[in-house]
Amino acid sequence: MPLLTFLRRNTMQTLGIYWVLVRITVPIAILTEILSRMGAVKAVAPAFAPVMSLVGLPPELGLAWLTGMLVGIWGAVPLVFTLVPASSLSVADITVFSALILFAHGLPIEQKIIQKAGPGMVATTLLRISGGLLYAFILHRIFAATGWLSSEAHPVWLPVSATPAWGDYILGLAETMGWMLVILLALSWGLELLKVTGLMDLMMKALSPVLRLAGIGSEAGHLTAIGLFLGISYGAGLLIREAQSGAISPRQIFLSCVFMGFAHSVIEDTIVVMSLGADLHGVLTGRLVFAVVASAAIAALLYRLPDKAFFARMFRLPAAQG
Repeated sequence: MPLLTFLRRNTMQTLGIYWVLVRITVPIAILTEILSRMGAVKAVAPAFAPVMSLVGLPPELGLAWLTGMLVGIWGAVPLVFTLVPASSLSVADITVFSALILFAHGLPIEQKIIQKAGPGMVATTLLRISGGLLYAFILHRIFAATGWLSSEAHPVWLPVSATPAWGDYILGLAETMGWMLVILLALSWGLELLKVTGLMDLMMKALSPVLRLAGIGSEAGHLTAIGLFLGISYGAGLLIREAQSGAISPRQIFLSCVFMGFAHSVIEDTIVVMSLGADLHGVLTGRLVFAVVASAAIAALLYRLPDKAFFARMFRLPAAQG
């Protein structure tokens, strides 16, 4: 295939994916921001206090957790030390809270993108939230039993909560979407280049043992790796194209999205929460181990479901498309 023809076709496919992401991300981001500014998030937050108690955290952090789930990590981070003084939180507390928001953040946008790839929104959303709660609870019990990380937290920076003017917010959103297009194009071209040069095979050989443990085969491995390092918007965004082409089986798409829900954007997000004082092993090493084990357990259960039950419960596309 001539190079120009290949680049044109690849670019048009990527622009199609990008347009899907724009139609999902922009309206949901603006709606969520409106609800947040109206106080809707703050009004609902007290209902989450019992959950904070379950994982050993101050009830006030329920507002930060809910904000993180709806708006994203950068919505939750400025609230932490405005709701609870840094001097009253231990490294263990920050690590447990960070686990909650690392698993489940920006759900309205990210889960809509996952849904476009095929998996049902309800199932994958519940898995992300329950997975985060379970992992946070395990960390809490370990810290409480051992006294590990009980020292006072020393954040690298204390973010100041500020609500930008609408003009600044829209400008920031437009800048984010612009960078998303640049990154998607670079990823799309880069993936094809890696495939042609054979580097993709070498990279996947290094990652495949871990992904195989999680139940993810080679067909979905490279896209799962993208989600692991760069985030769901990119990993699941590229999965949309593969799902539409039928190149990846629905069960593998579902497992890939489950794994990405548990562990994604591990570089950027880990740096953010560590700057608040979280422990590296708690928010990265343990999270990756949990993601592999939990995904493997889900894969074992999933493959026991007959096709009809799987499509009815876990996948939004009709069985004929799988």
